[in-house]
Amino acid sequence: MQLYLVRHPQPDVPAGHCYGATDVAVADSEIERVRIALLQAGLPAEMPVYASPLGRCAELARRLGASPPVFDARLAEMDFGAWEMRSWDDIDRAGIDAWSADLLHYRPGGGESVIDVARRVAAFRADLQRTGHARALVICHAGTIRLLSSLHSGGAIEEAALRAAQAPHRIAYGEIMLLKD
Repeated sequence: MQLYLVRHPQPDVPAGHCYGATDVAVADSEIERVRIALLQAGLPAEMPVYASPLGRCAELARRLGASPPVFDARLAEMDFGAWEMRSWDDIDRAGIDAWSADLLHYRPGGGESVIDVARRVAAFRADLQRTGHARALVICHAGTIRLLSSLHSGGAIEEAALRAAQAPHRIAYGEIMLLKD
């Protein structure tokens, strides 16, 4: 299967703020900019489209797909609990240090742990593989993309989750990543 992973357009969030599961707004012009860039990049037109139900992914999915997209909550970004929409500078340093010390199991802000997110993303991936699609488009979030890429590389789910959590965040808004089986 060819899996085209696309990160959502840039949301209207102040720089340096933590956001994950929060459904933040995206300017219509930004969605359109990413849609045009993806089409110009040669993104295949005819394939199933899956997306996080969060608006920053869902609206792009609606505009890109030839068929109606399938929204799957397992593709949502990590829930940072009480850290959501707070400036990283305002988050207690002890909490950030605790998360750094236990990347897999710590629940930032009381939200989800990385292993929780990895399990739901792995379940989505397994279900997608069972569909038998030759290719599919997935519009989601940087954290979800890092997990899907790491799961694609193999190994136990804990290993894949740790690799994803330790990977530098270098996925641009609207970027395409292609995974091939």
